[in-house]
Amino acid sequence: MHAIWAILIEFLLRLTFGMAVAMGLTPARWVTSGFFRVHLWVLMGINTFAALWLYSQRAAVDVISPGLGMWLVGLAIASAVISYVGAVIWMYEQNGAGKTAIGLVAASAGLGCWLISGAGMKSSLPIGQWLLLQLDWLPGSLVIGGVTTAMLLGHWYLNSPGMRMEPLYRLLLLIFFALALRGLWSGAGLAAEVLHRTADHAPTTQFWLFVALRWLAGIFGPAALTWLTWLTLKIPNTQSATGILYAGVILVFIGELTSRLMSMTTLFPI
Repeated sequence: MHAIWAILIEFLLRLTFGMAVAMGLTPARWVTSGFFRVHLWVLMGINTFAALWLYSQRAAVDVISPGLGMWLVGLAIASAVISYVGAVIWMYEQNGAGKTAIGLVAASAGLGCWLISGAGMKSSLPIGQWLLLQLDWLPGSLVIGGVTTAMLLGHWYLNSPGMRMEPLYRLLLLIFFALALRGLWSGAGLAAEVLHRTADHAPTTQFWLFVALRWLAGIFGPAALTWLTWLTLKIPNTQSATGILYAGVILVFIGELTSRLMSMTTLFPI
């Protein structure tokens, strides 16, 4: 589904899924419960906005795939409600039930990403192209969610300086993994796109400029900043590390949004 409003909704769903996964991988025994409570409120706000925006656009969504609009509205509402319930659970420091709520938010957002990725897709596509398009949301979600959650956790160390460093290192490892997966996925898509184009429709200079922006901002830049963050934590200096991660968030947002905008004119994810 390639439209500006669809790209916005898809981005919010990917951010929700990625943040929920990253929060789920953050060990509660080393991080205060307030971190999970506050950022579930953040996810509640994101999905409330997504539900309202989707409701206003449901007619346009249904043109592409009948009934999809209300499905996505329902999933966004479910994510918002579960986020609120989960925040209340974390208020009472019920770690097990709280992690279950986070997992349900991830499942709801992931289903939304799956549905919106497949909307309007031709059933006759080759299996390789179908997989690249249908599952493109997964590595993208892990990148933006991992970097954003790591930045938020780094900021949390300013409120609770006595926390151990292991949770932040774990999220940095998640980011390295997500960026490697994203690089492989987008690299396969870029190669397929270039090979598919004929001599009459060869990639233009503008195309390569957008590819450069997408890769420098969305993959190489965040990888370098994540490595710098790792080295900074060795000092240790969580405040400087958080500042580096702020820059990483800006870069991955630019990179992933550029990728989605390019998807309006390409056959493969880049």
